[in-house]
Amino acid sequence: MVLLLTLYLLYQTIFTAPDTFLTWGGILQNAVQSPLKFLFIVSALLIPVNWGFEAKKWQLLGQKIEPISFLRAYRAVMVGLTLGFITPNRLGDYAGRVLELKSRQRLDAIGAIFIGRFCQLVATVMVGALGLLYFVFRFYWQSYPAVCMSIVVLLFTINVALLLLLYNARAMVSVIAAIKPFHNLVQYVQIMASYTYAETSRLLLLSLGRYAVFLFQFILLLYLFSVKLTPAEYLSGVSGTFFLKSVVPSVSLLSDLGVRELSAMYLFGLLGQARLQVLSASLSLWFLNILVPSAIGLIFVLQLRLSRKEVKA
Repeated sequence: MVLLLTLYLLYQTIFTAPDTFLTWGGILQNAVQSPLKFLFIVSALLIPVNWGFEAKKWQLLGQKIEPISFLRAYRAVMVGLTLGFITPNRLGDYAGRVLELKSRQRLDAIGAIFIGRFCQLVATVMVGALGLLYFVFRFYWQSYPAVCMSIVVLLFTINVALLLLLYNARAMVSVIAAIKPFHNLVQYVQIMASYTYAETSRLLLLSLGRYAVFLFQFILLLYLFSVKLTPAEYLSGVSGTFFLKSVVPSVSLLSDLGVRELSAMYLFGLLGQARLQVLSASLSLWFLNILVPSAIGLIFVLQLRLSRKEVKA
């Protein structure tokens, strides 16, 4: 239902105008012929860097289960990305990384994967909250000061709560253990309590590093598609977009395609930017960081299946 609503809103926002496709075609043609087209190549070259940060995170997380080389961690991330591409909320990511492990306790990886994803969420919310505050103070403070102050308090509370949960994983495990329907899951998430303060901090720094690459890619693509803004506007618009994409519930089978696009068009629309240019940049970001790596990950999925068949034989 959420997916259908998202796609409907995206259609209503963009494709109701009769000349949309003609205009969009012109935008894409201008980008291809632009002297700035090298920005797309630079963004593409950053794909392995983006997922390299994620692989390093998984290498650190997986060490609690079995020794993992960086290359094995990278392959596991690619397999997880491919399987997660076609599953709601990227649930296939869990299966992909678990299958890459050899340990008999590999189901313990569920908790490790959750901590890694939670770190990425914390990084997104921390930076994204600052981006949203830019819009709050610039566009709404004078008209709705009380509401804006409530939003400021809410964002601060959310950040504090997420950081407390991240650095008190034992509390999360205790909460899960206290809920009867989830009691049987405790054995799979117990590993979350084993990460030290230093390890968690390193994971958060790696998450921020990956976030910075993602943010830089989006800014390059926006500039390519003639979205010209000040540095503060770029940073606020992109970080705010990532924040909304992360907190808005979505069950898209295509890695949340549509949520980011709607968020980006809304925030950059406040900055006076044309929707089609923003949409083009956002879809290009999805193409580079999700679709292309997922296609490449199919190779690793096939290799994994073949190797398992050989073991059984």
